[in-house]
Amino acid sequence: MIRINTLVGIISDTHGLLRNEALGALRGCHVIVHAGDIGTPDVLEGLGTIAPVVAIRGNNDKGAWASTLPETEVVEADGVYLYVLHNVNDLDLDPAAAGFRAVISGHSHRPSIEDRKGVLFVNPGSAGPRRFQLPVAVARLRVSRAQKVEAEVVELKRQGAS
Repeated sequence: MIRINTLVGIISDTHGLLRNEALGALRGCHVIVHAGDIGTPDVLEGLGTIAPVVAIRGNNDKGAWASTLPETEVVEADGVYLYVLHNVNDLDLDPAAAGFRAVISGHSHRPSIEDRKGVLFVNPGSAGPRRFQLPVAVARLRVSRAQKVEAEVVELKRQGAS
């Protein structure tokens, strides 16, 4: 199969809450990356009903189920390499020199997309319980046939209390 674009869904900091709005926003993605603080294995199972899931362990992921998750991961999407870790402040490599086109992280609960010297840094924010006045969000990363990488944050519309 030839794809014109590969769509990578990005979610983080669910803390055990998998919102229907998050599932809706990630529907149609070819793979979903969970950047840690998952909360329960049920979250990964729910995401897996949409697409294959790549997940890393966050600082709040504890117990036997979480101990099997890596702290970092590399995802390949149509020849483009993405580096995944929970807290971007723990980044201990030069992503551009290592050949990564994007760094995916979570932890801060603040959605952001930033280009740093040709590497896209993407934090989807938190899709779990609302924290302070921060938005509840996920992100989508699109890799084109020409290996162009673009990201967007998708703020989830509230359906009832959070």
